[in-house]
Amino acid sequence: MQTIHHPLLSPSLGTQRTLTSLHFGPEQATRKAYIQASLHADELPGMLVAHHLRDLLSAAEGRDELLGRVILVPMANPIGLSQTAMHHQLGRFELASMENFNRHYPDFFALLKDDMVPLLGPDPEQNQTTIRAAMARALDEQTPSTELQSLRQTLMRLSHDADLVLDLHCDCEAVMHLYVEQAVVDRLAPLARYLGARAVLWANGSGGSISFDEALSGPWWRLQAHFAGQAPVPLGCASTTVELRGQSDVSDAQALQDALAICHYLQHEGVLAGAPPALPPALCEPTPLAGTEALLAPHPGVIAFTCQPGDEVQPGQVLAHVVDPIAHRRTAVISSIAGLVYARQNLRWATAGLELCRVAGREPIRSGNLLSP
Repeated sequence: MQTIHHPLLSPSLGTQRTLTSLHFGPEQATRKAYIQASLHADELPGMLVAHHLRDLLSAAEGRDELLGRVILVPMANPIGLSQTAMHHQLGRFELASMENFNRHYPDFFALLKDDMVPLLGPDPEQNQTTIRAAMARALDEQTPSTELQSLRQTLMRLSHDADLVLDLHCDCEAVMHLYVEQAVVDRLAPLARYLGARAVLWANGSGGSISFDEALSGPWWRLQAHFAGQAPVPLGCASTTVELRGQSDVSDAQALQDALAICHYLQHEGVLAGAPPALPPALCEPTPLAGTEALLAPHPGVIAFTCQPGDEVQPGQVLAHVVDPIAHRRTAVISSIAGLVYARQNLRWATAGLELCRVAGREPIRSGNLLSP
């Protein structure tokens, strides 16, 4: 294992933060997987999974079982991790800009599509190499002026040429679920089965500013469509946001189980040697992210849920009540679709408009920006 510390731009005099990456396997391997944890720094299950992954990958490397290169970033957001106020961990938004740490990554498709016209040829593998080299050049041409921009650039430099990318997150209270782009659903289906995902939510781009995982898988299917009939472009990266249940689901038993599942997937993909266990049964079918319903608090009050993450619900079913103790009113929050409650709020006091829970449905019901800010 090689440990590399990446200094970030200093936001102030006398301070300096660094990002740490752990590198496993042959440096010249043709296959590469990239795994990072806690880009939202208040989402801790991924850090514990990364802790166990480090041990598993180190042991595999000692047995010469690493066939590919694996880069593990066990804590992807040192900026957000410093946002602790009165023992309460923030870490979703950078305080200076109020930007989400998981948004505003480069749009490689827009950056590369015109430059690629004279460079792509009939060989898909050579085209993949050409596109990755162009991504690296585009990153090198960026000149970060803030600590946050330097963090994003560093994460992209570590991951842009990976075949597989797993971005480990969690929700407030949730079952295991994945966000993927439609083009790579089949490629990531074994991962969902090893992890026991209860929902796999797909989109062709989620709208709004680009998230980390979409910055890496998105350019490939978009370039493939753009150059259809002119040059073959492979799907050079399968990336996903893995939501490791809820914020309080932090235990060694679960983390080791998830780390082993990820290793089984790396075996399935030929990054790790050995035959993986037989694929478990799928616990869900992929459904469109546009089919999810976000249920909001109609007014301030105490939240009294009548559903649990993992519940299958029907149209017209009450999922929560919001109780205003001053006006002595109780308002039911009702699902309009059938589907799975895959995430809910961990707060129990709602301000008006607070998102209370999400239901994964099978039919598209919305468009535009499909992710929360």
